[in-house]
Amino acid sequence: MRDVTSVLTVYYDGQFWVGVYERTVAGLYEVCKITFGPQPSDAEIYEFLLGNYNRLRFGKAVEADGPGFVEHGNPKRAQREAKRATEGGGVGTKAQQVLRTQYEQGKEERRTLTREERGDAARRKFELHQLKRAKKHKGH
Repeated sequence: MRDVTSVLTVYYDGQFWVGVYERTVAGLYEVCKITFGPQPSDAEIYEFLLGNYNRLRFGKAVEADGPGFVEHGNPKRAQREAKRATEGGGVGTKAQQVLRTQYEQGKEERRTLTREERGDAARRKFELHQLKRAKKHKGH
């Protein structure tokens, strides 16, 4: 049987009311951010979830539990890695960290897509230029 856990946290971020919907399915943790706008009532939130649950876009699933304990033979190395883990984690809950990674992945995807579109436009422009040159030299 699958373990399913879900939590919806609604907070005011200074401009909009935002919901962070977290769910854990079979040991995989997924997060979705929902922007409500004006302050929603409990009934409006419930109605929104019933009507739009299938349209929620969850990011890539990560392991629900953090990485396990790794035993090192060298205590100084273990100390350095523990220090890196606490410094690099950043501030925030696990949901905020997962949302941040989703944002970064989306940003990278947009960059690659834009780069490809720019390359396609340059190729089309070059081909058009070649066609014009060939037409000009046909002697008509």
